[in-house]
Amino acid sequence: MNARLQALSDAGVSIWLDDLSRERLASGNLAALVAESNVVGVTTNPTIFAAALANGERYAEQVAQLKAEGADVDRTIFELTTTDVQQACDVLRPVYDATDGVDGRVSIEVDPGAARDTDATVELAQKLWARVDRPNLLIKIPATEEGLPAIAATIARGISVNVTLIFALERYRAVMDAYLYGLEQAAAEGRDLSTIHSVASFFISRVDSEVDGRLPEDSPLRGKAGLANARLAYAAYAEVFGSERFATLAQKGARPQRPLWASTGVKSPDLPDTLYLSDLVVAGTVNTVPEKTLQAFADHGEVRGDTVTGTEAESQQVIDQLAEAGIGYDEVVKKLEDEGLQKFDDSWAELVQTVSDALDEA
Repeated sequence: MNARLQALSDAGVSIWLDDLSRERLASGNLAALVAESNVVGVTTNPTIFAAALANGERYAEQVAQLKAEGADVDRTIFELTTTDVQQACDVLRPVYDATDGVDGRVSIEVDPGAARDTDATVELAQKLWARVDRPNLLIKIPATEEGLPAIAATIARGISVNVTLIFALERYRAVMDAYLYGLEQAAAEGRDLSTIHSVASFFISRVDSEVDGRLPEDSPLRGKAGLANARLAYAAYAEVFGSERFATLAQKGARPQRPLWASTGVKSPDLPDTLYLSDLVVAGTVNTVPEKTLQAFADHGEVRGDTVTGTEAESQQVIDQLAEAGIGYDEVVKKLEDEGLQKFDDSWAELVQTVSDALDEA
C-alpha cells in the first residue's frame, strides 16, 4: 500500500474512485486499485459512461447482441451501464463484507431527465436497484427540491442512496432531513435499518471555480470558498447526526448518512492539486477522486490530521467576507445547482448519442 494513501485511510477517510469502464474491469485495473491504492468504492455518472463507451471496444459484443434483440437506445444504455456497475459491485464485495457494508459501494445515477420528477425518480431508482441486484449498490439521486421526497421514498423502500449535486447548506440540511424521514418510514414498515446506507455528495471545486472567477487575482479569498462551504456542511452533519432524532433511529440499527466530498479534482493551476483531500480530512467521510488526483496524492499528498473539526467559525468568516465583497452565497449556490443539472442533461445527451452511434455501427 502507498504510505500517503494509507495515512488518509487511517485518518478515517474512505477513498472512492470517480470513474468506471469495462476496460478497468476487464484489465484488472479496478481490482488493482482496490488492492494497492486504498480504493474502497466507486462513483459513476453519465459523463464517465459516455467517455468509457466512446473509447472502449470492449462494449462492442454486448452492443451487437442488444441490437440483434431489437433494443433501443434507452434499453442499451440501461443494460451497458448496469452490467459495468454490477461487475464493479462484485469487485468491491470483499470490501463491503469487511466493513459491514460501510464501504465497498458502487454508485449509479438515475436518468437526469427525471431530476425534476419525484415519481419518475423513485421508479427509476427501484428499476436500477432490481437490475443490478447487489447489496453494495448506491442509487444516485440529485438533491433538487423534487428529489428530496424521492430520496425519502427510496430510503423508505430499503434502497441505499447517494444524494448528489449538493451545493447549498440549506439544501444539505433538507437532504439529511429526507434521509431521516425515509429511515423513520422504513422503521415503521419493519425494515432492518442497518441494511440501509447513504452518502451525501457535497460538491467542492465548482464552488471555487465560480467564486474565484468573480474575485480579483490578488484576493486572499481565492481558493477558500469551496473548503469553507464543505467545512460548514460537516458542522451541520455533526449537529444532525448528534441529535436525539438520529439517536432514536440508531438504536434501531440506523447508520449516519456520511458526507462525501465530490468534485475534488482541482480545476485551477493556482491551487495545490491535492487541496481537496489534504484540507478535508475528517473521520467518517468519503472523498471520491478522479484517478489523476488519486495519483497526485499518492505522490505528494500530506495528511496533517483532522483539518475540518473546529473550523466552523473561520469558515463562516470566509462566507461573510465574500458577501462583503459582493458575492452572495445564495445566488452562487443556486447558479451552481442549475448549471449542474444542465451538465447532467448535456452528459446524458452525449451518452445517448454515443450509444446511438454504437448501435448504428454494430
